Parts: sequence; structure tokens; C-alpha cells
Amino acid sequence: MFPGRKQSIADRVFWVSFHARVRLSWRKFLGFQTDYITLPFELQYPLNSQLPDPSNQTDPTKEKWRGAFVAKAVTDVGMRRSSNQDSYCITLADDREKWERSGHLLIVADGMGAHAAGELASRLSVDLIPHHYTKLNRGDPVRAILQALEEANAEIYRRGQANPEFRSMGTTTSALLILPAGAVVAHVGDSRVYRLRGQTLEQLTFDHSLVWEMRASGEVSEEALRNNAVPKNVITRSLGPNANVQVDLEGPFPVQKGDRFLLCSDGLSGQLSDEEIGVLLESLDIDMAVRAMVDLANLRGGPDNVTVIIGEVKGDDIVTQHGSSPTPPSPSQSAYPILFGVISAVCLLASVILLISYQFPFAAISLAAAVIAAVSGWVKMYSATESPADRSSKLGRGPHRKAQCKPTSAFIEQLKNLIKEMQEWVAETGVQIDQKPLEASMAAGKQAAASRDYKQAIHHYCTVLVTLMRHARAKVDVKDEDSIDY
Repeated sequence: MFPGRKQSIADRVFWVSFHARVRLSWRKFLGFQTDYITLPFELQYPLNSQLPDPSNQTDPTKEKWRGAFVAKAVTDVGMRRSSNQDSYCITLADDREKWERSGHLLIVADGMGAHAAGELASRLSVDLIPHHYTKLNRGDPVRAILQALEEANAEIYRRGQANPEFRSMGTTTSALLILPAGAVVAHVGDSRVYRLRGQTLEQLTFDHSLVWEMRASGEVSEEALRNNAVPKNVITRSLGPNANVQVDLEGPFPVQKGDRFLLCSDGLSGQLSDEEIGVLLESLDIDMAVRAMVDLANLRGGPDNVTVIIGEVKGDDIVTQHGSSPTPPSPSQSAYPILFGVISAVCLLASVILLISYQFPFAAISLAAAVIAAVSGWVKMYSATESPADRSSKLGRGPHRKAQCKPTSAFIEQLKNLIKEMQEWVAETGVQIDQKPLEASMAAGKQAAASRDYKQAIHHYCTVLVTLMRHARAKVDVKDEDSIDY
């Protein structure tokens, strides 16, 4: 303020307030409104206080919205594979407007092929489908997800044809959309989508496997299936091996608060029964459930990669409202085909010229061609606009299987036996583990089982099981599973 003098805080406050009073006096003199003045930003808060960081300000509405649907995912290489050919993707809408337009999207893919082909195929699936879905969704998410899988299939097929090492590579893909109209599934292969409501587990997808196809056609008896007369690992449909693919659509299934959806590769469903999956899904929080399922599959041999996604409906905001239906496409979605319009216009012009030239027969033929081209264009436009959601209010025939999942003492005994085997292994290998928390959980589990609180007993025993498996992985220097919270 003055030459050669350092400005103090008091000086700054004095001169800022002085200039403010001068500006206020001039505003009164000129007749302006003088109910308030705005001080500089740095004087609105104490100089020694921490100013609010806009990036740290949370929107309560968005926070509530994000808590309405939560998801957890775990993928693991298994016990016998050297690489993980499973992939997954979770794309959650971060506000209501985006959700009403596109919903929440969860995808699991299980790759197949030699070398790195299966890994590439599954990765392409979970990368390409969200991209194409977002690009193609113009008010009809059901049609968009169908086209997204078809586009992904075309790209995986193209990559396979371009490289001999990747030829015939493929991947199963199960995609779940949580929309205002309900849950919609797009599905190819034998990865699965389940819904748990209460103690009822429903399989929403149909396995595209030789076993399921032969059972559905009645070509094989249930006894033959139980005796493994038909190989279980043969799938009949996948993305990538062929230029075209048939995608199954299922739903929409109404969504209620408390519903849990599970997507998994066959590394889980091949080792755990539907009843066991449902019991773990109903008894545990989703963070513990994904880990316990993967660990249990590995303790039973882990012959394949294992991937599990669990999504839980925790808020009323995404509950399906009565009378909701998939959003029909707007008339502007499909334009009139240009080619048919040009043909119709040319034929119409030709008919006029021929009419002027008194070539009445040819003029009539040309006029008829114009009409046919115009009508064909309208038919093509409306057939392109029509989506599976328009043709039927209900897609597919799911649920395809149901299981009642009540916790039992028999399942608890299985968990205890596995824990005993793991404890023996720990003692033999000399793994250092703090035993006190484990002993406390075992005692709590035993007490809960004695009082027939089987759900709580399962929680305690699974806590022990997951802890022991975590230390086992560290001991054998196996990379821990990738895990992401959403």
C-alpha cells in the first residue's frame, strides 16, 4: 500500500473496508439499490481458517442415490489354471437421470481359447459392450443391449479371423441391466444370472450347454444326466466363433428392495449347488459373500477361473413401480431409408416425364415402382424401429430354475469340516496366524448353531474360512484375487 512497507493483515482489512464504504456511498448517491455489498472472497472467512474445498463438498442427493444399489465383484484364477480368462465389468449410473436413461449395467464373461485367446475374448466383451450400449441407446435400452452384444460378437470374430492364434476364440457373456422397468438380462453361453428374493433363488438365464439343450429337447433322461452320460463342459453358443450369434433376452423382472442379483462364471456354479449359493447370498453381506463363494469353490478343487458379481437393491429409488414397462422407442429413432426415398423420387419423376410424353403404359409402370419403393421404405423404417420390448412385454421364459435356500445344520457341518482341514494345513506348514480372533469366531459360530441361528453361524464360520484362505494364498505366494467395491 505504501512504498517500502510490507502490508499487514490489518492494513488489508482497513483498505478493503474503506474502498467498500466509498463504493457504497457512490451507489447511494447514484440511486442504486444498497441493501447489501459483496466483500472479496478471502474476507468472507477468517484468514487463519481452512477455506472450504468445493471438491470435498458432497451432494446428499447423489450420496443417497449411490447407496440405492451397491455391487461387489471378485475374480480368481482358481487352483488349477495358470491364467484368468474371466472378465467382468460394473457400470453404475451416478444419478437418477442417467439411470432412467441407461440403468445400471453388470457383465460377466468367461473366455475360451488356447494361449491368450480366451482372455482376449472376454476382455473385449466387457470393454466393447458398455461402449456400444452407451452409443446405441437412444431411448430403448433393451434393443441397445441386444445390439451391443451383436457388435461385440462381430468384433471378437473379426479379431479371431485376423490372427491364426486367436481363431475360433470365444467367450460366454451375461449382462444384467437394472432399469426403471425392472431387471433385463442379455445372455450367451453358460455363465449365469440369479436373483435372490427372501430365501428363493431364481436362475434368470438358460445355460447354452449341451446338457441343458438336450434336457430341454427331451433327448436324454434325467438318470443319464445324473450319471454324467452327457459332458457338462460343452457349450452350444458363445460370442466370437461365428460371424452371427443369437442372443437370449430375459425380463423385465420386477425389482424390489432387498433383492440381490448374482452373476457368475461356471467356475462357481460348477462347484456350488444353487441351494448353497442361495444360502451364502442370503446369510452374508455382499462383501463377505463374494469372497466366501470363491474360497469355497477353490476348496472344492477350483478347477476353473471363478468370477462373482453381487448387486444389492438397498433403496426405494430403483424399485420397479407398478405398471412400468420398457421405454418404447421414439419415432425419431429411425429415419426414413435414403435409398428407398431416392428410388421413389426418381421413379416418380420418370413417370411425370413419360406422362408428358404420352407414354402412358410406361408412366403407369414407373408410378407403380415409385409407390412400391415408398411403401417398402416405410415398412423398413418401422421394422427397424420396432424392438423386442415392443413385440412382447415379457422377454424369454425365465426364471428357468428355482431353489429354496434355507440354512441347515448339514451345510454348517460342511463348513466346519473345511475349516478343520485348513487348520491342519496351517499347523503343518507353520503359517503364523493370530488365533484369538479365529477362536472367538469359532466359539460364536458354535453358540449360534446350538441355538439354531444358522444364518449367524454361517457368518462366523465363513469369516474364519475367508481368513484362513487369505493366509494360505500369502503362504504359497499366489496373487490375491482382484476385488473392487462400487
